[in-house]
Amino acid sequence: MDAQTEPEVPPVVAATEEPFLGPLDIVLLLVLVAGAAWYLLKNKKKEAQTSQFKSYSIQPTAVNTMTMAENSFIKKLKSSGRRLVVFYGSQTGTAEEFAGRLAKEGLRYQMKGMVADPEECDMEELLTLKDIDKSLAVFCLATYGEGDPTDNCMEFYEWIQNNDVDFTGLNYAVFGLGNKTYEHYNKVGIYVDKRLEELGASRVFELGLGDDDANIEDDFITWKDKFWPAVCDHFGIESTGDEVLTRQYRLLEQPETSPERLYTGEVARLHSLQTQRPPFDAKNPFMAPIKINRELHKSGGRSCMHIEFDIEGSKMRYEAGDHLAMYPVNDSDLVTRLGKLCNADLDTIFSLINTDTDSSKKHPFPCPTTYKTALTHYLEITALPRTHILKELAEYCSDEKDKEFLRFMSSTAPEGKAKYQEWVQDSSRNIVHVLEDVPSCHPPIDHICELLPRLQPRYYSISSSSKLYPTTVHVTAVLVKYVTKTGRTNNGVATTFLAQKKVNGESLPRVPIFIRKSQFRLPAKTETPVIMVGPGTGLAPFRGFIQERDFNKQEGKEIGQTVMYFGCRKRSEDYIYEEELEDYVKRGVISLRTAFSRDQPQKVYVTHLLEEDMDLIWEVIGVNKGHFYICGYVRRSNRNLQTSRSPISLSLSSFSDAKNMATDVRNILLKVLQTKGNMSESEATQYVKKMEAQKRYSADVWS
Repeated sequence: MDAQTEPEVPPVVAATEEPFLGPLDIVLLLVLVAGAAWYLLKNKKKEAQTSQFKSYSIQPTAVNTMTMAENSFIKKLKSSGRRLVVFYGSQTGTAEEFAGRLAKEGLRYQMKGMVADPEECDMEELLTLKDIDKSLAVFCLATYGEGDPTDNCMEFYEWIQNNDVDFTGLNYAVFGLGNKTYEHYNKVGIYVDKRLEELGASRVFELGLGDDDANIEDDFITWKDKFWPAVCDHFGIESTGDEVLTRQYRLLEQPETSPERLYTGEVARLHSLQTQRPPFDAKNPFMAPIKINRELHKSGGRSCMHIEFDIEGSKMRYEAGDHLAMYPVNDSDLVTRLGKLCNADLDTIFSLINTDTDSSKKHPFPCPTTYKTALTHYLEITALPRTHILKELAEYCSDEKDKEFLRFMSSTAPEGKAKYQEWVQDSSRNIVHVLEDVPSCHPPIDHICELLPRLQPRYYSISSSSKLYPTTVHVTAVLVKYVTKTGRTNNGVATTFLAQKKVNGESLPRVPIFIRKSQFRLPAKTETPVIMVGPGTGLAPFRGFIQERDFNKQEGKEIGQTVMYFGCRKRSEDYIYEEELEDYVKRGVISLRTAFSRDQPQKVYVTHLLEEDMDLIWEVIGVNKGHFYICGYVRRSNRNLQTSRSPISLSLSSFSDAKNMATDVRNILLKVLQTKGNMSESEATQYVKKMEAQKRYSADVWS
């Protein structure tokens, strides 16, 4: 009975032999495993992405911190036991040179110094400079353009201008570099000196002002010879004695350097002139083909070139009024002569290495290179040598009379300064001439390379409009050539270089260039009337302006009254762009007033025409709120052509006293406002200042 009532139990062995999971179970299990795997993989990807994001966000911070440490002038001062930092605002190298001389002389006064570029420094560190005992900041600042700071000083200038920081405890001094032919003479140096005092800093010595139209070297020497005693008095220190001449760079000859590692004229990046890539700028110029190089003067023995540069494919853009900058090369004959005077093998490969390991400037120019390349591409061998160069050259004279002569000219004695003015400045002696006329002086070529300033780009007003010529840039340049008091013929570096770039056949000559923006602009509204005063090659930017006005007129736009004042010597000789200008007059684009100073017994200049046209001038600028432009370039014969602003172009002006052109024209403008606008003298002055602030009055006068 029990056997019948109990259910049947399957044998155990049979149960173990059957599959544990059925087909459906296996499918479900696979789905679960796949889901778990997907979930884990997803989380790992998130972690990896999070990890990558974190490292990406941290990395720039680490890099920036390192960069700031390298550019921390405070850390450099502290680590090397220095107390003096000399900042420079320089467009052509003069202010940088003066800064270097001050920093070097600091050793003599127990003020070990360093030179610093504001653009490469965290200038807010000035707030902590006071933490270094007996510390001093000196600023050598050039004024550029119409009262503007130089490119490398712009950020610092705007910082102190726009922020009320507390400079209490900061000791400072300022030396400004400018040119009295400009309206805003030394504006930057004057402002920084005043502003630092307003912000609580302590002026250690009075503001120094150098005038490049006179003798900026003498201005600088006179200032610094009073500056150092004032520094000693302020800090209670004494001079260590006579100046000891020391080298800033050490020579390293590198004969084994391969051609691939050798600089051959590049500004910064190796092979940048051969392997071109944008963007193109001062450190990466574009090798532009010259499509046209033609003579503009018809006769008279002088030369004025119209040159067209091809910029197609460069991605460079320009507007009428901008500047074209060009890197020239020195004359090969001068280079060879200098090499022989120094008994040098110009093919020697070398580097000059800064003995100051804390300096951000490791070399004075791209190295390694050859002496021939350095003298051809990197050094200003036609510049008139300053007194500190003569002082160092004196040490290489074998004749005591020659040595004393050079030392005498480099001294601060009034007689020595007068001799320097007469023998170097007025006689236009460059380094080659000095060594030729002091026969016992044979300096080593590497020291010459250390002493000479860098060869700077030359700037030219662009004489075309991109509206008509988007792929070419035109410039107008007078060939500089003059005979000095010693009977030598001096040639302008850049214009001589350009004159040799003749266009023959299909292979076009190439020149390294870049575009620099300008504030010299036509009014935004085409119907606004304008008056343009441009004698000689001062016509250059106005040619671009007129082209643009003509373009707008042909586009159907209304253009305002456009009055052009042009002057030159003779209509038959140097009336440049005559056909173009006369055509614009015929088509009603411009009104043209010309003065040919030597075409009649009594000389007539543009200023005479302006005085005749006072009613017209008042109508344009007073009644119709038009714009007034002045542009003119003056060749300073028997003078150093290197200025605190590189010359755009050089010409003999059509004014009786061309140096004062801007002042003469401005005075006529003030007279117009007083006589035709019934303003007092102060009201007229304020009116012109208001015009300047509104960009309605623009003067671009270079000497």
